[in-house]
Amino acid sequence: MKMLFASDSFKGSLSAVEICNLLEQAAETVFPGTETVSVPIADGGEGTVEALLRAMGGRWMTTRVADPLFTPVDAKWGMLSDGTTAVMEMAQASGLPYVPQEQRDPRYTTSYGTGEMIADALRQGAKKILIGIGGSATNDGGMGMLSALGAVFTDDKGKQVSPVGDGLARVAHADFAHLLPALKECKITVLCDVTNPLLGPTGATYTYGPQKGGTPAICDALEAGMTNYARVIQQVTGKDIDHIPGAGAAGGLGAAFAGVLGATLKSGIDAVLETVDFDQKLNGVDLVVTGEGRIDGQSVRFGKVPVGVARHCAAKNIPVLCIVGGMGEGAEGLFDLCESTIQTTVSDPMPLEEAMTNAEKLYLDAALRLFRAVRIGMKLR
Repeated sequence: MKMLFASDSFKGSLSAVEICNLLEQAAETVFPGTETVSVPIADGGEGTVEALLRAMGGRWMTTRVADPLFTPVDAKWGMLSDGTTAVMEMAQASGLPYVPQEQRDPRYTTSYGTGEMIADALRQGAKKILIGIGGSATNDGGMGMLSALGAVFTDDKGKQVSPVGDGLARVAHADFAHLLPALKECKITVLCDVTNPLLGPTGATYTYGPQKGGTPAICDALEAGMTNYARVIQQVTGKDIDHIPGAGAAGGLGAAFAGVLGATLKSGIDAVLETVDFDQKLNGVDLVVTGEGRIDGQSVRFGKVPVGVARHCAAKNIPVLCIVGGMGEGAEGLFDLCESTIQTTVSDPMPLEEAMTNAEKLYLDAALRLFRAVRIGMKLR
């Protein structure tokens, strides 16, 4: 029997790499000598770079960038073993954790550091960039990122505008003539699982602004600024960046990527599975084990890691075991996708803190139980 392990991390307790190691240990205990293949998986959020480096080989890279408040920080990203594919998480440069709770105000944060990280990848020879854009602290429409890549935004007097949310309303002209030439030779894929437009009640500002410190009055001002910004971008590029699905992701970063840089916005799990050549790795596999910290109806609806894996397995008629920390309403939707089952790691009623503290033992025990059930099923056949 050949097994493939492709789980997401259990955020805050187990990485995808650690989970693969535990599955290898459990498989060797129950099925000594069985062939296993480990492909740590993520969907564009935290852990994506680590998972791709483990699956594809490569090396960690570090770039000194400006965080959302323009404080210098070291952002980590990865260059895959082909030497031309960079993988990164926007949150490494422009993530919300960089901004203390009492200082959170999306009028004064920038995505400039994300642009610096991309610029460094281009200097290192990247011809492909995969970037996850979850967890941003910004609502600057991607103006900061574009500025770091060579764009110039000026007001009605020709003065350069500070690339923060508060500057959106003052933008009168955008000049993209001096964007880094290497961008033209680079294919950028944005890992994005939301379809919000840039503007309106479901757009960047009103949907995500409050969690970044935006009060109703602040969000109203930012929305007016973003409307102005979108109008200027359309005048220069001829593109309506408002209605691009996913334009509102990461405070409008999706709009800048797709509308100005010509990037492709793609489901995180689909892009990751394509990058690791997942379908090819399924050849000859009898059983796949996947999972995430918690599975529920949203996991199914938004195509999180177990669902993406299950869909690919269904095409090859490969059964799927899903090991999770917890189950919520709607998780059973996984069963409609392929032959599958779900096993929780929690064996007794316990507080979340206790489950996370003992995550390694709980996971290994759950994997052993599940593999023993598989062994019983094989004997029944």
